[in-house]
Amino acid sequence: MGNKSLEVSLIGIPSNLLDVIYTACRTCYSADGAVDIFNNVTDDKEKKLSLIKRIISSGHYSTIEHIQLTFAINNISRAATHQLVRHRHMSFSQKSQRYVKEADFDYIVPVAIEKSSELLKKFNAHMEATSKLYTELVEAGIKKEDARSILPNATASSIVCSLNLRELIHLANLRLCTRAQLEIRMAIAKMCALVIEQEPWLTEHLVPKCERLGYCDEDNSCGRKPTKNG
Repeated sequence: MGNKSLEVSLIGIPSNLLDVIYTACRTCYSADGAVDIFNNVTDDKEKKLSLIKRIISSGHYSTIEHIQLTFAINNISRAATHQLVRHRHMSFSQKSQRYVKEADFDYIVPVAIEKSSELLKKFNAHMEATSKLYTELVEAGIKKEDARSILPNATASSIVCSLNLRELIHLANLRLCTRAQLEIRMAIAKMCALVIEQEPWLTEHLVPKCERLGYCDEDNSCGRKPTKNG
């Protein structure tokens, strides 16, 4: 079956996110102990945000590395997860093609192919043929870990990923760029939207890097921002 909707859920986020970051910020510039600072946080939300934003804008990103976020993602292609798992400082648990039988596997159709009825028909036919061969191999006694060799990058997967807030900002800066592949761009956009829903102050940080820099540093710009040298 092709093109089930991408699903992203935020399944882990600290309930005291601001207090944790605020404690980290205060600890760096206070004679008081970190435990005392955390246990005696009485400042209102606006005062906390004022300090946190100032610290982040100064490039002191270690203060937001203490915030761990966890997402569950369904109906994402192996092509997209191959890109996602290349990011550092992230943890992943993904559906295994060694242990899970992929007969009649779901798959993700790229939008560019979906736009052409003729190409889409050929694409779907190829997926159906691949599914039949996979089933034939498994029924012939070939182990799933070997039969999976014929499965395409379009095969739908599910994955749980965890990362700290600094890495999420880095991920957004890179993968929300219009030059990123559409599918992973959509996945990261959903991840960011879920975090912003709970922490609106992060809106200005979970953006393409050109929004943060004020210019595009890519070799081939989409034109959204002026280039670094132009």
